[in-house]
Amino acid sequence: MTQPNVDWRDECECCQHTLEEKTDICPICIVQKLFRGKWKLLILWQLKDGEKRFGQLRKAIPATQGSLTKQLRELEADGIIHRKIYDIIPPKVEYSLTEMGGSFLPIMENMRLWGTIYLASLSEEK
Repeated sequence: MTQPNVDWRDECECCQHTLEEKTDICPICIVQKLFRGKWKLLILWQLKDGEKRFGQLRKAIPATQGSLTKQLRELEADGIIHRKIYDIIPPKVEYSLTEMGGSFLPIMENMRLWGTIYLASLSEEK
C-alpha cells in the first residue's frame, strides 16, 4: 500500500496533544480522515459484493460525477480500493476493494446492524 499524502499527525483533531507532542498517529483520526466524504462509505458498501464499473456506481449512489470521481480517487490513493483500467475502446474501468478495504467490511456490517437498532429505537419512542 502506498503512503497517504497526508501527515496524519498534522490533521489529528481528537488528540489532546499539541503538534510538537504528537509522536503517534491517532487511530480514530485516521479512520475519520480516510472515510471523510459524503459518499465513501456508500462506495465501499457497493463494492462489498465485487467489482463495479463507474456507471454502476453512479446509478447506485446519488452523487455528482465530479464528487464520485474525487472520492474514488481518494479511496484509491489511500489503498482502500483498486482501479483497473482495460486497454479497450470504449475505455473500461472497474473498481474493487483492496485487501485493506475488504477488511473494513465487518466494521461496516456492524455499523449497518447498529443503524437498524437505532432506527428501531426511534420507532419505539413514538
